Amino acid sequence: MKYVGKRFITLIITLLCISAVTFAAFSVIPGNASLTRLGTDATPEQVAALEHELGLDQPVTTRYIQWISGVVRGDFGMSYKYDNTTVASLLTSRLEVTVLLAAMSFLLILIVSIPLGILSARFSGKFPDAAINIITQITMAIPSFFLGIILTYIFGLVLKWFQPGKFVQLDESFSGCVRYLIFPAIAVALPKIAMVVKFLRNSVLSEMGQDYVRTAYSRGNNDRAVLYRHVLKNAFIPVVTFMALIIAEILAGSIIVEQVFSVPGVGRLLITAISDRDYPVVQAIVTYVTALVVIINFLVDVVYQLIDPRVRMGA
Repeated sequence: MKYVGKRFITLIITLLCISAVTFAAFSVIPGNASLTRLGTDATPEQVAALEHELGLDQPVTTRYIQWISGVVRGDFGMSYKYDNTTVASLLTSRLEVTVLLAAMSFLLILIVSIPLGILSARFSGKFPDAAINIITQITMAIPSFFLGIILTYIFGLVLKWFQPGKFVQLDESFSGCVRYLIFPAIAVALPKIAMVVKFLRNSVLSEMGQDYVRTAYSRGNNDRAVLYRHVLKNAFIPVVTFMALIIAEILAGSIIVEQVFSVPGVGRLLITAISDRDYPVVQAIVTYVTALVVIINFLVDVVYQLIDPRVRMGA
C-alpha cells in the first residue's frame, strides 16, 4: 500500500503539472479566438465584448483555476467555435471511436506479438527467428500513416474489402464500425507488434542465461518446461513496462491514422479545433491523452510491483 500511495501522489502531481503547462501554452499561443469566431470584419468593440463573454479578458491564473475546477467535475467549458455547445458533448462520441480503435490495436498487438516473440526466442538463430526478424524490421520502419495509405489502396481501392471514407457510426451498427476499424487498427498495430516482438525476444534470451535456468535444466526440465514455467514470468516484467510506452504510442498513432482512413474520432476534432483556435477543445483533448497515458503508467507500476516483489521492498 505504501508503494501504491506514493505512485498515486505522483500521479496527482503529474496531472496538475500537465494541466498547468497545457493551459499556459494555449494562453500564450499567437492568435485571437474571438477574432477567428467573429471574422476579420469584426469591430474592436465586438471582439472585446466576445472576449468578456468567453472570459478571455481575465488573468491567466483566474482562468486556470476556473478551468481546472471545472475539469475535476467533468466540465471542460464551452466550445469557442460551436455556440452553446459544451466541449464534453463534442468529445463524447469522438472518444468512443478513438478508444475503440486504440483497444482493437492493443488487442492485435497482444495476440500477435507475444506468440511471435516467444517463437523467435525459442528458435533463436534458426530460420523462424530469421524470418520473424526480417518481417519485424520491415514493419518497424514503415510509419503508421504511410502503412494506412498502403492498406487503403490495396484493401479499399483494389480489393474493395471496405469503402474508404464510408465510416459506419457506432450507433448505426457496432459490427459495421468494428469491420471498418480493422484496417486502421492494423495500421496502428503493425509497427508496435514489431517492437514488442523484438523486445520480448531479447528479454527471453537474456533470462535464458541466468543461473536459475541452469538449475531448472539440472532438475530434468525440458526446453518447453523451462521456458513456460520459469523464464516467461521473469521475461515479462520489463515487457509490462514497455507496454505502457506502447499504449502511449497507440494513442498518438490513432489520432494520425484517423485522418488517413477518415475516421471521425478525436484526431479529426483536434485538427479542426487547432485550425479554428477552439482552445477549450484542444486543451480537453491534450488533457485527455496525457491523463490517460499517466494513469496507464500508474496502473502498470501497480501491476509491476505485483509481478516483482522486489519493487515493493524498494519502496
